Amino acid sequence: MKPHGPWTIRDTKTVYCDPWINVTCDDVLRPDGNPGTFSVVHLKPGVTVLAIDENQTVYLTKEFHYAVGRETIECVSGGIEEGEDAALSAQRELEEEIGIVAKKWTFLGICDPFTSSVVSPTQMYLAEELQMVAARPEGTELIERVSFPFSEAIEMVLTGEITHSASCLAILLTARRLGL
Repeated sequence: MKPHGPWTIRDTKTVYCDPWINVTCDDVLRPDGNPGTFSVVHLKPGVTVLAIDENQTVYLTKEFHYAVGRETIECVSGGIEEGEDAALSAQRELEEEIGIVAKKWTFLGICDPFTSSVVSPTQMYLAEELQMVAARPEGTELIERVSFPFSEAIEMVLTGEITHSASCLAILLTARRLGL
């Protein structure tokens, strides 16, 4: 038995596992003392990068995302490879997905987009002093690089046009950082 906040985990079983997702089901004692189960989805840790140039133009992605069944506009995001430093993952993803290399990097913090039953820590970065290079997306990615004035991206968060939680938070944290 292992304490877990007000819960006690009696046993854990892996229900499904692939390179991106691990689903576990815990046999628990609930906070009220009764037995139960609690399932948790563990996603590969990731990064989200907001790229902004000297004119306050931001470079985002426009891509069809299978799970939500529609195109979304968001910051560059991707998984941290096993043993890879998060900052290096951010640099790699920015170059691969939308063909941008940045000289200046600022760590913005960590976002936990789902806290009730999904573990998906996402480290957020601001990329500045940009240089455009050739993108190298993976075979599953059909990504369009889109750009907007930063003020428009902020408005897109506030009106719900940008819904990816780590992207929303990175944009709002950057707005605060820039005094907007």
